[in-house]
Amino acid sequence: MAIPSSVKIKKDGVEYLNNVDRVNYTINELTRAALKDVGKFICNRARKKLPRKTGRARKNLQYWVRRKQKKPDLQIGYKPGGFYGGFYEVGSEKTKKTAPIYTSIAENIATIEKIEGQYLSGISSEAGTMAKINESEVLSNDG
Repeated sequence: MAIPSSVKIKKDGVEYLNNVDRVNYTINELTRAALKDVGKFICNRARKKLPRKTGRARKNLQYWVRRKQKKPDLQIGYKPGGFYGGFYEVGSEKTKKTAPIYTSIAENIATIEKIEGQYLSGISSEAGTMAKINESEVLSNDG
């Protein structure tokens, strides 16, 4: 979807410029881009914490930036090929709980805030904002 254009409204000889749709689009796209970078960062950190037995859990760790009710959200998990990676997250009789995703997030909250702050501070300058938005990305897959 392209950036919505401004709407000009003339009323009683005065011209009003409505940028609400453009600003909403920009905020949503910056949020999506920030979540994408956070997903990449967390997946890279979690992969380093996963034990390397066959490597399938590492290869199948992935993030998804989804649009839910017009607001993007981030989901991090394992694709079906690495379903047993969830055993590392919660533990089982044979597998010790290491919680690589949870600990990666908990240990790096300050870095996550910094990543998101870089994107959301770009709202004030339109040129910087448009440079950070990449409309060609549909699927955010790091694995």
